[in-house]
Amino acid sequence: MSFIRFENVEKRYGTGEASVLALQKASFTVERGEICVIVGPSGAGKTTLLNILGGMDTLTSGRVFLGDDEVSSFNKRRLAEYRRKDIGFVFQFYNLIPNLTALENVELASQIVKDPLPPAQVLEEVGLGERMRNFPAQLSGGEQQRVAIARALAKRPQLLLCDEPTGALDYATGKQILALLQKQSRENGMTVIIITHNSALTAMADRVIRIRNGTVAGMSVNEHATPIEEIEW
Repeated sequence: MSFIRFENVEKRYGTGEASVLALQKASFTVERGEICVIVGPSGAGKTTLLNILGGMDTLTSGRVFLGDDEVSSFNKRRLAEYRRKDIGFVFQFYNLIPNLTALENVELASQIVKDPLPPAQVLEEVGLGERMRNFPAQLSGGEQQRVAIARALAKRPQLLLCDEPTGALDYATGKQILALLQKQSRENGMTVIIITHNSALTAMADRVIRIRNGTVAGMSVNEHATPIEEIEW
């Protein structure tokens, strides 16, 4: 059975004539340990889909599963626990606490789970061993994004959700961040979902889901995913 399952998911915002259907009969699967790139233009429904999977939004109809758990049936308390324990989030903007050091930002996330990875160890793994005592304002954009990734990884999440994680970064730094995400999946078996409007990134994925106008327009599997270092755009 697939690790992630979306079954005929619909999401409607508003009521009556003013309502908007953001997702319509969206169905797809993702296997454990895969890198899945969800690609589509702005407004296609990618972020809505990610928010439903991450427990930050609720669906209107359909069902969503992570492993044996039906996420779409969770009450508010169980959703909060799910977001805290099972999901790691990486956003376009880093959302670091400015008056805490890189290490303290990661420690903050590690304190909300029972079996976290050591924060200093995770910062070493993302290449910030010598910068962990710095505050966000003393770090470059790419370094701040690495702290955000370390913060997410320290929780040992089952699933890492990345919403345009390189959107605020320059080309070279963006490639470094994507290489880091690819490495985490390959070496630690982490399931990683990346949403993007950049179709060139589909080459790095094990699975590609294309979203158009709130529907799943296609799903394909790459038998031989390309290392991000070899991808140009």
